[in-house]
Formats: sequence, C-alpha cells, structure tokens
Amino acid sequence: MSYILAVAGKGGTGKTTIAALLISWLNKNKKGSVLAVDADPNSTLAEALGVTAKESIGQIVESIAKDPGQIPGGMSKDHYVEYRIQETLTESKGFDLLVMGRPEGPGCYCYVNNVLRGLVKKIADNYEFVVIDNEAGMEHLSRRTMRRAHCMVLVTDCSAVGLRSVKRIYDLARDLDIKTDKFVLAINRVSNNEGLKKEIGGIGIEQVFLIPEDKEVLELSINASPLSNLSSQSVALKAIDKLGEGIW
Repeated sequence: MSYILAVAGKGGTGKTTIAALLISWLNKNKKGSVLAVDADPNSTLAEALGVTAKESIGQIVESIAKDPGQIPGGMSKDHYVEYRIQETLTESKGFDLLVMGRPEGPGCYCYVNNVLRGLVKKIADNYEFVVIDNEAGMEHLSRRTMRRAHCMVLVTDCSAVGLRSVKRIYDLARDLDIKTDKFVLAINRVSNNEGLKKEIGGIGIEQVFLIPEDKEVLELSINASPLSNLSSQSVALKAIDKLGEGIW
C-alpha cells in the first residue's frame, strides 16, 4: 500500500517548494519509488523539480470532450482516460510525475477531480510513496478531492494571516472527516521566531517545523531554476531534512 503525503496550504506560502523538496528528500534518502502528483491548477511542480511535464490530465480530458471520436471502439471513456494518463507519466530519476492541470471547458474540472480520486486508488499502488501538491486554499478539501492521506503537511508563512488560514484548513479537514493519520505544520520563510508561539499553539497541531528564509531558494525562484540546484549549505534544505525525518 502506498504511503500518501498531501501538501496543502494558502497560496504564496511556498507550498509547491516544500512539496518539491520533500520529493527530493525521498529520492536522496532512497526511501522507495515515488509518484509526484501536481494537483494544483497552476502546475508549477515540474519546474520546481527540474523536469518538463508531458500533457496534463486536464488537457487529456478536454481533448476527449472536444473529440469523443478518438476513443477506440469497444473502450469506455474511463478506460481510455486511464490509458492516456499512463502515457502522460513523466519519468525522471527517482520519481515519476503526473500533472492534473485545469481544462478550459466548463464543468471539466469536476471530472478531473474525480479522475484524481481514481488515480490515487489505481495508479498510485505501483509506488511506495505518493506526494500530492494540492490546490492552494481549501477548495480541494471542500470538493473532497482528497479522501485519504497518511500525512498532511500544512504549509504557511509566519504571518498571522497565514497561520490563521492554515488553522481554517486544518479545522475543515477534520470537519470533513478526511482520513489522515497525522498532521504536520511547516512554517516557511521564517526570519524571526518572536510572536509565533502563541499563534502556533492556537492551531492545535503538535508536530511543527520551521523552514528558515533562504536566499538561495529565492534566487532559484527568480531565475526559474530547479530546487535541485540548491547547495549543501542551503538552510532550507537542512530544515527539510528534519521535516522528512519527522514525517517518516
């Protein structure tokens, strides 16, 4: 059975960066086969990982919606979509990547969400670890895109607004009874710990990890360079080591 790690949080807090660094951590520590799923419509996980993604699932769904005649005779739509998804897997050293994307057609995204649920159930069983970079905010939870995760990493920055936002995401996940063995809070881009303790205590998550502000990460982001280019001196990379060990 695959170990499913879901990364969620408010937009702009470094959610995708944390997801990419955790995927790299699994790869570096040779924990097992990894499937990375970019479930954020902004679809930037491939860039963070330094790979070029193939066709997204959203594009596949839209293509079939526009031209149903491409489905071979005797094959159902769901089976054809699954076949196309297998074809669109981006294979890289240490992990494979699937990009959900967002089709332009009205109503298509709900179908993509249903595909994601089926994807985790069918394809993910071929991998020992599945890391899902979820859509920013609470939409993926309210639509019940996620039904099960062994661990959910909630990412925020150190602002009061960000911390309160992640508290709402945490509360919603519990209210919807999403089956999660444990929650982990990752506070990103921390430059000053003062004033954090009270806000953190109000969230109610026991495992908390601080990711320091890192100029290397910022420079790579500005230059659209992959996070694999971080040096061994990166303070964020060192913090991710502790986060990975805390999760697994």
